[in-house]
Formats: sequence, C-alpha cells, structure tokens
Amino acid sequence: MHLLVAVVSDTHVGDKAKSLPIPFLNKLRASSPDLILHAGDITSHTVLEELEEITPVVAVRGNVDHLHLPEEKVVEVGDVSIGMVHGHQFFSLNSHFLALKAMDMGVDVLVFGHTHRFYFEPLSLHGRRVYLLNPGSPMFPRYDSPGFALLRTDGKEVDVRRIELW
Repeated sequence: MHLLVAVVSDTHVGDKAKSLPIPFLNKLRASSPDLILHAGDITSHTVLEELEEITPVVAVRGNVDHLHLPEEKVVEVGDVSIGMVHGHQFFSLNSHFLALKAMDMGVDVLVFGHTHRFYFEPLSLHGRRVYLLNPGSPMFPRYDSPGFALLRTDGKEVDVRRIELW
C-alpha cells in the first residue's frame, strides 16, 4: 500500500511571516498527500488550520511555539513508524545522535526540523536501518532553497523526494 506524506517544518507564521506562501500551498495541494507532518516552529494555529484544509496534520512543538503540542510524537504510516521532534531539545543534531534517538523512539524514520535545511540520510546502526529527514523550511531556509519533502511508503520501503518552491 503506497502512502504519501508531506513533511514540513519551520514555517514561522506569526513571528516572522504573515502567511504561508502561495507557491508552497499550491505545490502541497498538487502533491495530494495522505498526511502532513509538521516538525515545529509553526507559531500560529492558523497554519495548522490552513494545512488541515488539504489533509490531516500531525505536528510537534518547536522552540518558538506556544501552541499546546507534544514535544515528540510517533505516527504509524502503513508499515512505517515515523518519530517526530523539532530538534531544539538536543545538544547536537549530528546523524549518529539522531539515529540513536530514532532507535530510542523505536521508529524507522526520524523527522526533525530546527536547522531550516533539507537533510535526508538512510543509516544502518547496530544492524538496523533508520532514515533521518529534515524537510528544511518553505519560508526561511538557511543556506538552502525553500521547500518541503514528500515521503512515500510502500510496505517498509521509504522514498523521499525534495520539493523546491523555485
């Protein structure tokens, strides 16, 4: 069973921007995701409402969020278990540390944000495959292009594609 998940982070509507950009919303709608994961720094409940108009949303709290959201969350997408954190909670966001966090959470994929930069890496650690994914930011990228990620699952298989806004 194929499932498509849009992964977003660091939108900062309310503290740095007035609204989500139209090119972002258009590309998000056009991708027709089954689910949207937001890895924090949402800063305004209107972002979640706007994304919910497209498809269901699961979100975690970022370091500038004052919304009542969990610090971390585990979501089952078909046969794939996805852990979500923002990333500000950690001393380091290096791949080894993040892979250990994924294993601690018991997930196949760890989605995180905070750096505003796209990152995807499949790792093998202690004989187990773990995927690390930071979708970057569609609005305030740091040394990167604005965008988000599409994560497709097929059974236990994971494929990630980066969607750049321009």
